[in-house]
Amino acid sequence: MAVKNAMTADFLRSAYGGESMAHMRYLYWATVAKKEGFPNVGRLFEGIAYAEYVHANNHFRELGKDIGDATVTAGAIFGDAKTVDNLQGAINGELHEVEQMYPVYLNAADFQKEDGAKRSFHFALEAEKIHADLFSKAKESVKEGKDMQMKAVYICPVCGHTVLDEAPDKCPVCGAKKEMYKEF
Repeated sequence: MAVKNAMTADFLRSAYGGESMAHMRYLYWATVAKKEGFPNVGRLFEGIAYAEYVHANNHFRELGKDIGDATVTAGAIFGDAKTVDNLQGAINGELHEVEQMYPVYLNAADFQKEDGAKRSFHFALEAEKIHADLFSKAKESVKEGKDMQMKAVYICPVCGHTVLDEAPDKCPVCGAKKEMYKEF
């Protein structure tokens, strides 16, 4: 079902653009981290890139059959730097989504009674909070010249919930089963 309100549709397109760029940026930064000797930080970037892919897909799907050209404005961090700086860029981007973007988008979708968009924005917001925290922990390790300590990164393919070391029996955000989580 297509979104009924133009504002919410614009927010979905903007969020789709931002999540798509984050997906690609994090894949690039994963290669940088691995080359610098931080393979776990690289896996963290890869896992969170997949979560951003999940968010982009959710936003795109909510647009439904709303086909047509659109100019998309989406904030993004650009640049090729050292892993410690890339992690700060990732933190800044995630915090922007948590503190600025998704709360506004979520409130608009709620006000306009766009339940699908509201769900999509909620899923992304909850995951982005975790991403900011994980990137902060990774940055502290890298600043000390150490790789992040972890066994694996697990991503829920429904909402992008992200967790280290072991997937929960049930996703705390969307209720997906443990078996559905993708491991990195």
